[in-house]
Amino acid sequence: MSAPSFAKYVVKRPWLHRWIQPVANWYTDAAGYRKLGLKFDDLRPEESPVMQQALRRLPAKEAYDRIFRIRRAFQCSISHTLLPKAEQTKPEDDKPYLDHIIREIEKENKEREDLDNLVVRK
Repeated sequence: MSAPSFAKYVVKRPWLHRWIQPVANWYTDAAGYRKLGLKFDDLRPEESPVMQQALRRLPAKEAYDRIFRIRRAFQCSISHTLLPKAEQTKPEDDKPYLDHIIREIEKENKEREDLDNLVVRK
């Protein structure tokens, strides 16, 4: 199940968006995952069945790129270094690539659950 989001609430209110955006940018930069070449979706825990299924549904190129980014970040972590500025993930490249797949899987699971609990009456 996806985490609740207040993004729609914030985006609808321009004054709140202007106030929160600099804080959000600072927090994302302070997290440091972009300096290791990772994207936000690379940080998601893989243990849930929904996430496992989403990773199986990823296109081959995207799955390869994901594994490459994780291994490169692990190597940087071991050597206590950061990637050069040119290789770090830029904010405009840090787009979610798993959200739509996860939403689709959750929708399918909900539909399956509804059909399994269907009661037929005569």
